[in-house]
Amino acid sequence: MTAPLVALALFLVLQLGIGVWISRRIATEDDYLVAGRRLGPLLATFSIFATWFGAETVIGSAGEAFAHGVSLGSAEPFGYGLCLVLMGLFLARPLWNLGMTTLADLYRARFGIRVERLAAVLLVPASVLWAAAQIRAFGSVVALVGNVQIESAIGIAALFVIAYTTFGGLLADAYTDVIQGIVLAVGLLLLLGATVGHVGGVSASFAAIAASDKVNLTPAAAGPWYLTLEAWAIPVIGSLTTTEVVSRVIAARSGTVARRASLTAGTLYIALGLIPIAVALLATQFIGPLADAEAVLPAVARELLPPIAFAVFAGGLVSAILSTVDSTLLVSAGLLTHNLIVPLGKITDERRKLWIARSGVMAFGLVAYLLALSTSGVLALVEQASAPGSTGIVVTVLFGLFTKLGSPRTAGATLIVGLVSYVLGVTVGVETPFLASLALSLLTWGLGCTLDARASS
Repeated sequence: MTAPLVALALFLVLQLGIGVWISRRIATEDDYLVAGRRLGPLLATFSIFATWFGAETVIGSAGEAFAHGVSLGSAEPFGYGLCLVLMGLFLARPLWNLGMTTLADLYRARFGIRVERLAAVLLVPASVLWAAAQIRAFGSVVALVGNVQIESAIGIAALFVIAYTTFGGLLADAYTDVIQGIVLAVGLLLLLGATVGHVGGVSASFAAIAASDKVNLTPAAAGPWYLTLEAWAIPVIGSLTTTEVVSRVIAARSGTVARRASLTAGTLYIALGLIPIAVALLATQFIGPLADAEAVLPAVARELLPPIAFAVFAGGLVSAILSTVDSTLLVSAGLLTHNLIVPLGKITDERRKLWIARSGVMAFGLVAYLLALSTSGVLALVEQASAPGSTGIVVTVLFGLFTKLGSPRTAGATLIVGLVSYVLGVTVGVETPFLASLALSLLTWGLGCTLDARASS
């Protein structure tokens, strides 16, 4: 057994141990799903940042930069970082003030039970797809460090992730997010330092990137303007009401903490998110063609880092993954159990609610594992998770949160149109399916509100 593998195993055991220890403090469904709404500034900031900074940020964006370069159409990390900043500026405090457990609770309070259940059903698939992306990335790290087949590695990753999340819930996740965020930052900085040193220093690195044909920030290089707008709209608008971030925001101990944590997390995201892209661009100077471009960061780490530093880097990758996948599984389980199973079964006992929520985590973990086996790329899964149905969610959440417009019928129609229009757009080959879906969702909302006004007059 190699030193990096031993170090990774010990790191994982530590995370699992924290989850088991924290689980003794979990007595209610709210404790499990939103940490009892008591996260302070440090825990809330690291929790939001670490949740957002997933495998696609580290592995996916680096692979994209290594294979295709960087253009104005490259939204990572600025698009997703800007999304967190917008969350802090406009949504964090109003969302926290509602005292929700899941985002679907907003629909129940604003539009009624039927729309709540529809929203819960539509929100679950995106979280499960995102979980699958993280599990696949986790498996890639295990395969790299342990020299095992990717299928076996994904199985090991899924087993650990399910156990880790089932025990601790969001409260344990928040504590481990601090550790994982620090390890992630150290691992990325070590890799950046080694890469810059290998190329010849800071000046040589800037010169190499500036001279590279992989960087072209002219509008022409990004292609038609509407494709660039589509590429940025998905992370900035489509991810604005992502349930994983919302769950962290409403777990803060106050609206002020939620707001400041979101703003700080967005800034951290952009700063650290630039590192994988920089390393990937520099790697084109000394790493040959790869069968899988998403393996570029591990390839650089294996070539340049000594065993101890490589172990820290591997721990950083795993940290990015764990801090995201636990959120996705908890959100999926919360939507299914809190908004569907518990009210339909009229369950009031907190111990039964807690058991059902944990069962939901295990069930969705298994589904995510099967999805992880069926795809070959992390970034593709995340893109599939970000867009479908999100336009209807964004429109209904924003109007529902800040206005009194819209009836249950209007909200339900907007949710359905958002999903159906995106799926149809992709199916028939529309170049900007997200923007088209967003426009149709807004149109549906506007028409619905007009009909509501006529009906009440």
